[in-house]
Amino acid sequence: MTAIKRSLGTMTAGLTLVLLFMAGSLFAQMKEESGLERRTSPLSIAKVNHNDTYIKITYSRPQKEGRTIFGELVPFDKVWRTGANEATEITITEPIQFAGKQVEAGTYALFTIPQQKKWTVILNKDLGQWGAFKYNKSKDYLRVEVPTQSTEKTVEVFTINFSKPADNKTTLSLMWDQTRVDIPIQF
Repeated sequence: MTAIKRSLGTMTAGLTLVLLFMAGSLFAQMKEESGLERRTSPLSIAKVNHNDTYIKITYSRPQKEGRTIFGELVPFDKVWRTGANEATEITITEPIQFAGKQVEAGTYALFTIPQQKKWTVILNKDLGQWGAFKYNKSKDYLRVEVPTQSTEKTVEVFTINFSKPADNKTTLSLMWDQTRVDIPIQF
């Protein structure tokens, strides 16, 4: 009888360890999927509403941290995910004019190609990418070029925002370090 009790005790201890391990793994996965884990470049949303049109951009916000951004950390003339972590995505609920070009409702990956005096802004049909490592030009929906501007103050954290809509227009702004790119949008 004692041998059976010891055997049951060993099995119970082993089963308890397996269950604890499984619970820990499940919690870690839930934590990662829910975004509870602290990110160095936190997730953010920029959005604008105008009448029946809603535009939302989901992106991660890297920090300058004393680094030279454009031309070094973010190379010139190369496709950039326009933020950090996952590729930035833009959702548009109704057709709009994006830098003078027609864009249909949908969700697109938002990439850019920074240069000193202008940026190429890209809406790409390939969603769910990590960074721009698998960027595929053949899946581009639209490309536009917009001029850069210098900011008076250094923008420490990469920021995307929209101006308040007026006269059926808004401006989508991308800002980091001492660079600002404005993309006109018409509803």
